[in-house]
Amino acid sequence: MRHVGIVVAAGTGSRFGGEVPKQFIEVGGKPLLFYSLKAMQDSFIDEIIVVTSADRIGYVKNDIGKKNGISKLTHVVKGGKDRGSSVQNGLRKIKDPKNAYVYIHDGARPMLTQGILNNVKEGLEGHWAVLAAVPSKDTVKIADSDGLVQVTPNRSTVWLAQTPQAFVASEIMSAYEEANAAAKAFGGDPPTDDASVMESYGPVPVHVVMGDYRNIKVTTPEDLDLIKGWL
Repeated sequence: MRHVGIVVAAGTGSRFGGEVPKQFIEVGGKPLLFYSLKAMQDSFIDEIIVVTSADRIGYVKNDIGKKNGISKLTHVVKGGKDRGSSVQNGLRKIKDPKNAYVYIHDGARPMLTQGILNNVKEGLEGHWAVLAAVPSKDTVKIADSDGLVQVTPNRSTVWLAQTPQAFVASEIMSAYEEANAAAKAFGGDPPTDDASVMESYGPVPVHVVMGDYRNIKVTTPEDLDLIKGWL
């Protein structure tokens, strides 16, 4: 089995604000996207695929990839209308998906480590669908649209999802096809992560493995301040 990383960096960063999408903001002289690519470059990952906006393809391929020695970067492809379609654009570049594990990662999570990648890889050895996550430190409340609490789940069962989320490539591709068919027939909102697609439309259950509390997704300027301190 080959190990293929897909890094999704096609978002506009509307919640973050500013002219530069958050994954391309420079910290320590490098864009945030570089750090997750470097982690994959230094790992067991065989091949890296980046999904980004059409106007950033050359920049990712040359200024981030070639200039920084990311030799495992084989494809930089255009993103889709939402995260799910962007992931699928990346999946289509995988040769022989039945014999490949795919590790799907957010480009705005620069704190990817060898430990996280190894945890996910080890999880895949016993299961076909795995995501990095961390146990919730806080009590979680589920509220309705009016702010009325409906459920307080047992904190010991609550995990906060991160990426990478990893699968046998052919299985997550099939699950996305099923999800697309269901969306055409019944409508609904696009999935928020790849694991939820597998949970709803895939043939195998999804297992959590330990991520890292620092493996946050940069969403607000406050998140960026934390990342600057860690990097």
